[in-house]
Amino acid sequence: MLIGIYGGSFNPVHTGHTSLAQHLVDNGFVNEVWLLVSPLNPLKQDKGDIVPYSHRLNMAELACSACHGVKVSAFESTLPVPSYTITTLEALSKAYPEHQFAIIIGADNWNSFGLWYRHEDIIANHRIFIYNRPGYAIDPASLKRYDRQVKVIDAPTYDISSTEIRRQVKDGVCTSQWLSQDVLEYIRKNKLYIR
Repeated sequence: MLIGIYGGSFNPVHTGHTSLAQHLVDNGFVNEVWLLVSPLNPLKQDKGDIVPYSHRLNMAELACSACHGVKVSAFESTLPVPSYTITTLEALSKAYPEHQFAIIIGADNWNSFGLWYRHEDIIANHRIFIYNRPGYAIDPASLKRYDRQVKVIDAPTYDISSTEIRRQVKDGVCTSQWLSQDVLEYIRKNKLYIR
């Protein structure tokens, strides 16, 4: 099977994340999407407002419970921190040799992909699905040399981010438009993102 790896902090996971994952499965880009909840992103330096890993994992499980072909994985928590994408992909390929793994990234990440550790090895061995993000243009020239491995997918875009959701929660604004009811209740019950 071709597994799409959708990694991130998911701090918190929102409907933009789950809708994108479901779109990839429903439209046959991949057989399954695994939401890989990352303990630490090497390119994100500000860790001040990140909630504990167990909370982020629990919220992802709640958000994906109604999705078909979308699973939550804590695989990266078994690897040394920080785990670079290529390290994670190599470990996944070793642990699940029956699968092929692709990565799912936003246009913002594609634009900085040249900064990723061993990015050429990722492209050489794994497919990359890029989704559009508001405010980030994808330079067609950056795709030409990777026409077989890299594909921009026409998926619905959502003008929301986990950063904005955290701000809304802190300000007491209802975020039910962007969070599943289960996740919203979990945040309230555990008093997350409130300082």
